[in-house]
Amino acid sequence: MYIVESYSFAVFLCFITMLCWGSWGNTQKMSSGSWRFELFYWDYVLGMLLFSLISAFTLGSYGEEGRSFLVDLKQAESNNLLSAILGGIVFNAGNILLSASISIAGMSVAFPVGVGIALVLGVIINYLGAQQGDPIWLCLGVLFVVVAIVINAIVYRKKSQNVSDKGSKKGIYLAVFAGILMAFFYRFIAASMDLENLNSPEVGKMTPYTAFFVFTIGVLISNLLFNTLLIYKPFVGNPSSYKAYFSGSFKNHITGVLGGMIWGCGNALNLIAAGKAGAAISYGLGQGATLVAALWGVFIWKEFKTIQPAVNGKLALMFFFFLLGITLIIIAGT
Repeated sequence: MYIVESYSFAVFLCFITMLCWGSWGNTQKMSSGSWRFELFYWDYVLGMLLFSLISAFTLGSYGEEGRSFLVDLKQAESNNLLSAILGGIVFNAGNILLSASISIAGMSVAFPVGVGIALVLGVIINYLGAQQGDPIWLCLGVLFVVVAIVINAIVYRKKSQNVSDKGSKKGIYLAVFAGILMAFFYRFIAASMDLENLNSPEVGKMTPYTAFFVFTIGVLISNLLFNTLLIYKPFVGNPSSYKAYFSGSFKNHITGVLGGMIWGCGNALNLIAAGKAGAAISYGLGQGATLVAALWGVFIWKEFKTIQPAVNGKLALMFFFFLLGITLIIIAGT
């Protein structure tokens, strides 16, 4: 299987993760005019599963180092399999709430609040699980991310005061709950892998490629319950049905699959990078997706256009503190 050998390349892969995790929401925005997010989300999950298989049978199966995907899957112990599956369940609960928040409040709010909270809590949780990286730089980086989240909340509060945005506070509450849940999923995946020795992983533990596949099984299984409930009892709007899902156009379905593959690509690269950078730093950098998503939301989707002249300074400060926080997290691993 393919293994990352240098910290600098691991950081580069984390930046690719950042782009992927911060950009998949565009596919939901693209389909939102004609396709409910609950229906979009099924294709998103299928796209994630598809990419996990592609990465497992390519990068995860070729080469002389480590264990190939099928060999690794067969020898994995049940407690590690369950840990990765549980990570998928926790992630799915949080990500569904994040998707709901995107549909209500937009990318420039849902990501900085939801994923920003996930970054802060997730870095702490993953560092406690595997203490790799300078804790002082990590704490400073996390602190500046918190400042950026607070600024974003202030901007959103101003936006929600508009008559057209009444009732959309539900979006920010969903983002907060999503962030809390998503802070925990990565630790469950990391615990199922031997990140300290990918060349000769501990017996019973999994490689990143196998863990990612098992993780997506957890997402798929839990989606049968979580998303079915949302289809018939949505957070906003009228109930939908599986009949509506199967009546969707090819464009509707392929957009969701593409979104899931984009997120899956980011997750695969992040788990590969974690072997060299450590779980806390790899996760923290990947969750810099908040900055990428906010850029999409502000400049492409114009989510603050009604008040943008009045909040341009605050938005600039938000981006500055996010960048500063991410930079310090990178320094923590050098």
